[in-house]
Amino acid sequence: MATASRTLSRALHHTQTAFAFRTTTPRRLATLGPKISSRRSYANQTPKPSSKRAPLYGGAAAVLLAGAGYYAFALKSMKLDAIDPVKVSSAAGATSGLGKPTTEDYQKVYDAIAKRLLDEDEYDDGSYGPVILRLGWHASGTFDKLTGTGGSNGTTMRFPPEGDHGANAGLKAARDFLEPVHEQFPWITYSDLWTLASVCAIQEMGGPDIKWRPGRQDRDVSYCTPDGRLPDGSKGHDHLRGIFGRMGFNDQEIVALSGAHAIDRCHTDRSGFEGLWTFSPITMTNDYYKLLLDEQWDYRKWNGPKQLEDRTTKTLMMLPTDHALIKDKDFRTHVERYAKDQDVFLQEFSDVISTLVELGVPFTTGEEAKKVFRRTE
Repeated sequence: MATASRTLSRALHHTQTAFAFRTTTPRRLATLGPKISSRRSYANQTPKPSSKRAPLYGGAAAVLLAGAGYYAFALKSMKLDAIDPVKVSSAAGATSGLGKPTTEDYQKVYDAIAKRLLDEDEYDDGSYGPVILRLGWHASGTFDKLTGTGGSNGTTMRFPPEGDHGANAGLKAARDFLEPVHEQFPWITYSDLWTLASVCAIQEMGGPDIKWRPGRQDRDVSYCTPDGRLPDGSKGHDHLRGIFGRMGFNDQEIVALSGAHAIDRCHTDRSGFEGLWTFSPITMTNDYYKLLLDEQWDYRKWNGPKQLEDRTTKTLMMLPTDHALIKDKDFRTHVERYAKDQDVFLQEFSDVISTLVELGVPFTTGEEAKKVFRRTE
């Protein structure tokens, strides 16, 4: 009861400043009432360049594997000492002490994640929900359809250099948050755990039902992807189409994925940017699109990277990539659709998230294996 009271008071505190705008009541009140956490989608590069890590990619990864001392240190720093640095773990289902996991087995994992999200409400602004969503997004968004590399099959962010990429700044908190769940259910791969956790975060923050299926494998450090595969918030529409097109997404899907900014904020110590996208960052709504269209956005005068602020209250922000969605006529068409109809947005967001967390996975099951997990009551 105390946790619920704290959560409600936090939610009320955030919405008190929303006098200038009318926010839409979500279809379902978020169970967690998280206040928001780190940026998820457009995590820009930190000032520290990662180009010096380029020799770790490709064939040089074998040299890294040979350096047992360095690798042991890396695993220890990531709390992964028990993982064999050479073996690739088996797909979900080939487990020790457990037969092939059932839907109810995965529901128990979901429930454990949801409970931690509810109980651990002292992180950042009140919830791990947004940073967990960002973890699943970034673990999946490295997919390159031309080479078939990257994606959610591997969780290579567990290792340097990928875990140290600027776009992944702050995500160690999310990885550590999920470690006790993996200890409780050691049969689940990290790849399945991270993506299921992101689905859980969305649903528990009032978002739509998301279909999910297991079958991802964990891979070793030699599968780490190069830096630069995730969106850079300081760029424009060409950059968005280049990054998301590499994953296989079209304009409509790009705009739908961008709507996740309704439940997040930027941190200067992670991306360089600062501020909230909406006045109701603890629940999934279409306010992000409404604000983009209804508010006037000016470039903020500050000692930081280029970003925009709302003219009315100067308490909200948009990134150049967000602003590009209304400057580009083809993107804008979808922004207008989502601003007009929240149900349309939630449905199309559900579809594209389900696709995102399956990028790069060689499933042996069909679409019938996808399930929607029960939310916390």
